[in-house]
Amino acid sequence: MKRFTTALMIAGVLAVPLLALPIVASAQVSVGIAVNFGPPPLPYYPQPYAPAAGYIWTPGYWAYGPYGYYWVPGTWVLAPAIGLLWTPGWWGWDGGFYRWHLGYWGPQVGYYGDIDYGYGYTGEGYEGGYWRGRDFYYNRAVSNVNVTYIHNTYNRTVINNTHISRVSYNGGAGGTRVRATPEQEAYARERHTFATAAQMRQERVALSNPAQRFSVNRGRPEIAATTRPGKFSGSGVVRANKTRDSYVYKPGAHNTIRNRASNRNVNRDQRVPQQVPVMRPARPKAQQYRQRTAPPPQNNFRNNYRAMGRPAPQPAHPYARQPEWRAPLPTQRPESKPPPARRKNDAGRPPPRR
Repeated sequence: MKRFTTALMIAGVLAVPLLALPIVASAQVSVGIAVNFGPPPLPYYPQPYAPAAGYIWTPGYWAYGPYGYYWVPGTWVLAPAIGLLWTPGWWGWDGGFYRWHLGYWGPQVGYYGDIDYGYGYTGEGYEGGYWRGRDFYYNRAVSNVNVTYIHNTYNRTVINNTHISRVSYNGGAGGTRVRATPEQEAYARERHTFATAAQMRQERVALSNPAQRFSVNRGRPEIAATTRPGKFSGSGVVRANKTRDSYVYKPGAHNTIRNRASNRNVNRDQRVPQQVPVMRPARPKAQQYRQRTAPPPQNNFRNNYRAMGRPAPQPAHPYARQPEWRAPLPTQRPESKPPPARRKNDAGRPPPRR
């Protein structure tokens, strides 16, 4: 009995820290964490150049760690084998939580929550390129490649029949509503290759960078994308576009966002209504001019002088010519006459009387 009580106490002590950890959910290819509030919207960012042939674009995503949500930049990753494509991970509402479904490499692109990650990942499949034999061909319409070094390219316009939104989760309040098709579910049951070591390093470096945390960047990460995994400095680093990113995100209070117009497995009555912002009409310019203050009264000193019969004084012009200044002449004193010279015979004579 004493041993059982001691073991029970040890189990209780070890279980206390586990209550604060995220919930782990297991599935066929979906093993991740679960959070009670959804991730922030996806930020806008430009795509860097592909470093070389054979690299496939893996979009950025919001991951969850000890400090909350943090942004893992999108990057170009060398495919682990010829013929493999990347299916991005995604957040989905399930059982009262938002659960993270891991991405994987496979011969086909599977279901990733109908989330528009951009640059070929429109919510269904991948339009950024395809494999032909041992070479990967890039679609220049959605992939940023330098044709000087990469010659396996083509140009095919991608028509996205979705309303532009940056929602980053499926289901729940404001999330996307499209479910996986039977074909996509079959892809999920196939054998896959999970994230490579380079992709895991990209996530670890993002976790260790405080500027990537939502609590710091408020949805505008410092580094949005990189040319190569794990390289967060240098010319291959791409910043987020802060001028276009105008979302207001509050954990637990999600904004309603439009979903795919052609929802395959959702009825029209089940779609989330769109919130139309109230726009106030702009005030016409004529009203703005009328509300200006009246001009100050004019000075009528000229009319007052005319009424008195005297000419009004003219103000001195600031650039009027001034008389030239001349130094005054020195004052001349009258010249004093020298005394008369004495004669020789007057030497012994007294001076005359006056």
